[in-house]
Amino acid sequence: MHVIDWLRQPWPWYISGPLIGLMVPALLLMGNKHFGISSSLRHICAACLPAKIPFFQYDWKKELWNLFFVAGIFLGGVVVVYYLADPSAVQVNPALTAELKQYGITDYTHVNPVELFSWSSLGSLKGIIIMLGGGFLVGFGTRYAGGCTSGHSIMGLSTLQLPSLIATICFMAGGFIMANLILPFILRL
Repeated sequence: MHVIDWLRQPWPWYISGPLIGLMVPALLLMGNKHFGISSSLRHICAACLPAKIPFFQYDWKKELWNLFFVAGIFLGGVVVVYYLADPSAVQVNPALTAELKQYGITDYTHVNPVELFSWSSLGSLKGIIIMLGGGFLVGFGTRYAGGCTSGHSIMGLSTLQLPSLIATICFMAGGFIMANLILPFILRL
């Protein structure tokens, strides 16, 4: 098997999980840095907005490493899409395929169903609720919780932070409620 073929395969949890987990001690050893993605938007706004908004008045240059980290994530995604993408259709469990077919979702050639995540879907109430409403709730929830799922669930739990445990429990509960109760209602619209 060639290296490229090996990279195209999904990595099992026992490889990818520890690699993600090892980011925590690596960042702590490299100067007490904290892992999280949502804070990078604050750093970008603090660097680009000349307004005197108190939330953006801090020394964002000390967090420049975080912007390079997020840029690396973006560039890694670009490399995967253009050079390592698996051209075959996404494999979906037959039970899920049958359930999604009831909601009119049949296109599995992309990771995200085109019926829900595309510019044309914004013309429907379902698309507006999912894309705009969901985006707002993610942004609001991230700010209200004081961080995103990666910051709380990876960094916060590993450093034994009680607020991160509470936030992670709420993330999981919200995800279960959304997937099992609210999303089926929205998909029926």
